[in-house]
This record gives sequence, structure tokens and C-alpha cells, in this order.
Amino acid sequence: MALTGISANRLELLQIADAVAREKSIDKEIVIEAIEDAITKGARSRYGAEHDIRAAINPTTGELTLKRYITVVPDDADLEGQIGMMRLSDAKRRERGAEVGQVLEEVLPPFEFGRVQTQMARQVVTHKVREAERERQHEEFKDRVGEVINGAVKRVEYGNVVVDLGRGEGIMRRDQSIPRENFNIGDRIRCYIYDVRREVKGPQIMLSRAHGGFMAKLFAQEVPEVYDGVIEIRAVARDPGSRAKMAVLSNDGSIDPVGACVGMRGSRVQAVVAELQGEKIDIIQWSPDEATFIVNALAPAEVTKVVMDEEDGRVEVVVPDDQLSLAIGRRGQNVRLASQLTGWQIDITTESQESERRQREFAERTQLFQEALDVDEMVAQLLVTEGFAAIEDVAYVDEAELASIEGFDEDTAIELQTRAREALEREAAELDARRVELGVDDAVLSVEGVSLQMAVALGEAGVKTLEDLADLATDELRGAFETREGERVRQPGALESFHLSVEDAEQIILRARVAAGWIDAADLEPAAVDLAETDEEAAEA
Repeated sequence: MALTGISANRLELLQIADAVAREKSIDKEIVIEAIEDAITKGARSRYGAEHDIRAAINPTTGELTLKRYITVVPDDADLEGQIGMMRLSDAKRRERGAEVGQVLEEVLPPFEFGRVQTQMARQVVTHKVREAERERQHEEFKDRVGEVINGAVKRVEYGNVVVDLGRGEGIMRRDQSIPRENFNIGDRIRCYIYDVRREVKGPQIMLSRAHGGFMAKLFAQEVPEVYDGVIEIRAVARDPGSRAKMAVLSNDGSIDPVGACVGMRGSRVQAVVAELQGEKIDIIQWSPDEATFIVNALAPAEVTKVVMDEEDGRVEVVVPDDQLSLAIGRRGQNVRLASQLTGWQIDITTESQESERRQREFAERTQLFQEALDVDEMVAQLLVTEGFAAIEDVAYVDEAELASIEGFDEDTAIELQTRAREALEREAAELDARRVELGVDDAVLSVEGVSLQMAVALGEAGVKTLEDLADLATDELRGAFETREGERVRQPGALESFHLSVEDAEQIILRARVAAGWIDAADLEPAAVDLAETDEEAAEA
């Protein structure tokens, strides 16, 4: 854009502003303001930076006015470093009735832009227009996150694809593209907008073809029931370009959500598969019952049993022996996608493995009762069969319940309970000796909820004083999963084998902090149990 002088044709500036506004898809007023700023900067370069000079362009006629504004200040004012100021005495020489605070205006004569002023003006206009264009792009695309958009490949850089979206540019990074999918400049492409970021170099419109939302939107385009909201897509898990699982739910009992998404002879799902480069899609029925949903998610494998651990977010699934490889899938793909879809960590085991585990547990408990109670194998097996799992169960169960077992009588029940209690006393003495040997303080054992077995386990984990226990977090007691290099790894806790709930672990730690004098007993009220807050107080103490 050429700015040779402010005496140019009045309509020329309007024509320039109109052309730039159309090219950059921004308001004409913004371009006019940019030109005004450019002329203002050039005028200050010509007349001196100490002057408050402003340019104004009439948006209708294109007439340019250049004025200098002078603010009248008292004679004793310090004008060093001030712009557009004049002492009252000097102002009165120019205008007899001048007063402090008055703003004097002076129309400046036209001047020709030199090479330096022209370059400066071009930079100002370019910068302003670019900023306006970036702001326009951000405002236009920020509310389109979650949409599928069409564009043309503009360039490919190190596997990243830059897409021309018409009124902006988007970028699809390598990890957001479908593997083995190649694009050439000019190719038409459909992408999913998953994020719009405001960055220094301008808005970044992040595109994806690997995002689960992309597949969901494609089904919304192919399946009218999804578009109308009759069928909901509740969850999507994808291994882009290979396989995907999608959970659907119908809000109309007369419509089969799976069948509707598949379509007549698979016509609807095949249209999506074609767009996703042959990606195999398992469409399953979503269920509010977690166990049922997990069973559905593992399809096509059959499931015979589901055991859920809500505390750790894990589930153990038992499948027939001949279904193990199908349930796990190639390279663990089926169980991995099912885990992503349901949000549960899924462990697969076979019926034979489950049977072996039950037999092993039965044998271990039988051996425990034989040794602790000094009874023969048949008596021990009877106790295990009746559901007794530990010596405590025998020692403190109602005597009549023991006597009611077939083959037992009242004398047998009394004798078994006596032996059980003696065994517990021997165990307690051995555990206490072990606690003392480990150097675990009596104060740790005095904390409500900490048993002798726990005190020994804490000592073996290096927790030996009240302060050591008070300084722990719940995960350090219970154990937790951590993600390392994309894999979930179990980090063991000091009391992991005791299967404490989150609340029980919190209470033990809080009681230790009270005993150590770190917090007040009032903090043990249910409404006040918040380890995040008490950790701060403990740190201050």
C-alpha cells in the first residue's frame, strides 16, 4: 500500500481501506484506524515526537485532517517528558483567552511522506491489520470447537498438515492424523476442531482426524436419529485407523440405537468407515449399570463374571478359556479400548485361572486353620466351606453359629473358640515383639484405627514415629496408580494389603496429626475432613 502524501486523492484512502478490508475479511473501520495511526506516526516523525498530533479520515468523503492538540497547564508545571503540553503564559500569546486545562487545536499543513515515513506507515498498517485479522479468526473459530470443518491442504511440514479453512488456517499435528494417511497440497480434507488457542503468533486452530469427537460428528451427519438427539453417543474410544468402540443410547424405546447407527446392510457405518480409512467400528449398547456396560464393551468376547473394585476403579473380568485371546484382542487392543470407553481399569482372567485361584485360597485357609487351631484337615475344610476366612471369624462368632455346623456340637464350638483366641494372643505377642524390633513407637499403635498388624507393616515401610505417620498422604498408605510413559503402574502403599478405604486412611492420618499436635481435634469432624487443607497446616507447623 503506497502512502506518498496526505494531499493524495481523498477517495484513494477509502479505496485502499475497502480493498484491504475485503481481502482480510475485517471491518473497514479497523483499516481506516490503522491508516490514521500510520499517518499520525509519520506526522510526529516529521514535526517532532513531543507534539500530540492526530490524524482523522472522514469515512464518507475520505477527507484527511491533521491536527496538533495542546493542553494548557500552569506556569510552574514540570513539562519534562510531557507531550502536547504548554504553559499558560505561552498559550496566552497564541490565544488571549486561554485557560488552564483548555485544549488548543491547530490544523497542520499537508506534507509529503519521505522514504522513512512511508516504510514506517506501511509497518504500522500491516501490524494493525494483522492483529485485527488474528482477532477476527479467534472470535470466529473459538465457538466452533467440536465442529467438523472442510478445508484444503495448504502445506505439509514434518507430518503436520496446515489446512486452509477459507477464513483462517488450521493445523493438524502428526499425532492427530490417522496413521498411514497421506495428503498432498490442494487435497480436500474434513477435520474436527478440538481446540482454538490464542497465542503470540496468532490464534492456533487445532484440527484432528484421530479425535473421538470426529467419529461422533461423522455419525451425526450420517444418522438422522443422532443428529436429532433421539440417539445419544455416550462414549467413544479409538485406535485411529485400526479400530474403535462407540457406546450409544436411545431415548426412544422403539428405536434400536445399534441398528440405527449400523444402517440397512451397514450403509451408515460404512460411510463413516470409508472416511476413517477402513477403521473397524464396534457399536455397543450403553448401560447405566457399570457391570453391564463393561460386558458390552468387551464384545465380541463373552463374559461370565465381573468383580468390581470401585475404590481403585478396577474390575476383574472372567471369560471362558477359549475367549481369552478374543477378549484381550490383538496387542491388547480390545481390552484397551474397552477400558478407555468405560473408564475402568480392566483385568482379564479365564475361568480356569479363576478356579485355580479359588482352590488356592481354599487350600491356604484350610492350612491356616489346621495350624492355628490344631485341627485335622476335615474340620478346617468345614470351616472354610461355611465361609470362615480368618482366625478372628472363629474366635468372635456367635457360639451357636459354630455349633450349628454339621458334625459340630456345643463342646466343639467352645473348644474351637478357645483355641482361636489363644492363637490370636500368640500372634499378638509375636507381632508386638516384631513392632518393638522395628522401632515403631507406642504412640503409633495408640492411634485409633491402627492395629498391631498395621503397626508392623508401617515399621517395615519405614514409618516409625507419630510424626512419620502424620506426614503421610492417603496414597502413601493405600497405594495408587501412576502413569509412566503411557502405562499405568501400581505404586504400593504402606498399608495396601489392608485394603483401607479413602475415608479410613484419611482418618488415621488426621488422628495422627491431632496426636502430634499439628491440628485440633475439631478437624476430625466429618465436614472438616480435607487432607489438602490439613497438609498446609502441617507444613506450617
